[in-house]
Amino acid sequence: MTESTKAGAFTAEERDAMKERAKETRRGSKAAANGEKDLLAKIAEMDPDDRAMAERIHAIVTETAPELAPKTWYGQPAYAKDGKVVVFFQAASKFKTRYATLGFNEDAALDDGSMWPTAFALVSLTTADEKRIAALVKKAVG
Repeated sequence: MTESTKAGAFTAEERDAMKERAKETRRGSKAAANGEKDLLAKIAEMDPDDRAMAERIHAIVTETAPELAPKTWYGQPAYAKDGKVVVFFQAASKFKTRYATLGFNEDAALDDGSMWPTAFALVSLTTADEKRIAALVKKAVG
């Protein structure tokens, strides 16, 4: 059994994500100043299918909620309000999963009763999906 398959051990991809986050944290205000540049560089590194979705999501988020600051978070595209990540995209290739993830953190104003979704699996984006994402992002920023 390899280290990455032992119960409770982190995979190589998870360790890489944690290293990315540590690097982002150390960069502090410099990272904030280069947020969109860093985000676009990470998108450019993605596999073609992930890159196409990430580019569309970036366009949707920046058009719908220009007040959100683009940045990277664990080495993936994210958008923050007052320094706190509200919405993020996780490429399927990042953790070798069958779908990408569009997620919302607790600062997203998506509360709806006693239960609501905070993450969505994405295998492709339709026009209807893009409209739904725009509506969710708009609601998330309040």
